[in-house]
Amino acid sequence: MDSRKQKFYEAIARFIKERRDAKLKGAEAADSAQAAKYDYDTWLADAARRVAQIQMVTHVLKATHPDAKGSSLFVPPANLPARDELGSHVLGMQFAEDVVGNAAALDVYKLLRLEVEGQRLLDWLLQADTDLLAALSDNPDTARAYADAFCSLQREADSYASHTYAKQLYWCTGEDAGDDSEYILLQPMFPSSLVQAVHEAIQYSRFDVAIVEARRARRDKKPSDMQIPEYPELAIRKLGGTKPQNISQLNSERGGSNYLLASFPPIWNGYRPRSFLNLDTAFMRLLHFQDMQQQLEALARHLGTYKQRRMQQDQKRRAMEQRLGSILAAFAVTVRDSYPPGWTRDAACRLPLCEQLWLDPERARLPNRDQAQDPDGYAADEIFKAAWQRQDWPDEIAERFAQWLNQWLRDNGFAVGSVELRHFARQALVDTDWPNPIRRDLPSSRDWHTEVSA
Repeated sequence: MDSRKQKFYEAIARFIKERRDAKLKGAEAADSAQAAKYDYDTWLADAARRVAQIQMVTHVLKATHPDAKGSSLFVPPANLPARDELGSHVLGMQFAEDVVGNAAALDVYKLLRLEVEGQRLLDWLLQADTDLLAALSDNPDTARAYADAFCSLQREADSYASHTYAKQLYWCTGEDAGDDSEYILLQPMFPSSLVQAVHEAIQYSRFDVAIVEARRARRDKKPSDMQIPEYPELAIRKLGGTKPQNISQLNSERGGSNYLLASFPPIWNGYRPRSFLNLDTAFMRLLHFQDMQQQLEALARHLGTYKQRRMQQDQKRRAMEQRLGSILAAFAVTVRDSYPPGWTRDAACRLPLCEQLWLDPERARLPNRDQAQDPDGYAADEIFKAAWQRQDWPDEIAERFAQWLNQWLRDNGFAVGSVELRHFARQALVDTDWPNPIRRDLPSSRDWHTEVSA
């Protein structure tokens, strides 16, 4: 026998023997009638007959409902229209085919999936490989009949049908939603090939040896150059119950598990310009930014449990105060990134000049408003730019932050004054491009009684 033909023959014979050994036990194995079903020619003839009971597909109907009797689809992803959204079309030529139909005939698909010389038997049959045909049967007509039957696994349906249990929806294609004739009936299909690609990617991220080692290194705080893919908040949809093979072959190989990626609405944490209009100070909004209120309450609880003489060595308190200062900086960055330069020019903006400089610094780079048409606006822009050049505003913001924090503590039962005011001013993080040093030790001679209310 030709060596290449022999490779095909041995691969098929070995598969049939494994099927026989798995199926026949004890008395059945000794029964010549039962064993005869697994003769090479007998088994191939039966497989060629049973292959009509299964079909290769990319979209599975029974994933919607196991009792649905309509059509599944075989649509190669490369034949689908390209879209910006994620879909089966992104798989191109690299996709896993699924198989549906009588679960008792799935062993035929397993045979055709055997690889010889790096390619599946089905692929060799589709190419009409002469050595494989010769291995199927010594009779050329029989071999050709087997090949035609096996190749029919990859076939288009003669007709398509939906079913009562299929997922369906009416879609309006015209202008008049009240006209029933302008609707078509759509049937969304379960994209089994795409689901398999997602499953393989997630399994790789969970169990690949290199990624597992990188994850261990991260846990042990050791260096690693490996990127670790993460899929947080995964859910799993089980299909088929105790018989996942009744849905499809790929579903059976996944044990009925189908991953669902997390899908949550966005959490918006932005501010709109109108939020700062008609306000006397932006610090009225600071209390509700990020976790500022929770941090203040935690600081108040902590201050109520320790003695004043330990204040300078209290690392926990210091960390809390630094957190307050970082929230202040994040507040300013968020406002700057949320609004176009010059938003403080709005007539309804009543913020103090230092806060306008703090929250709208790019306004200093804008051209002044027309002096003839808007003399007041022109004068305001001149004042703004002059104040920017003086660069006093960072210290003024630090002072106002300290006043605001002092007032909050005072409102919550703490006796605070000028010492705390100077201390809290030093915690303020105020971004500025100006090269001059910024004061944080506020002079004690100033009048500290004008507070910024929360």
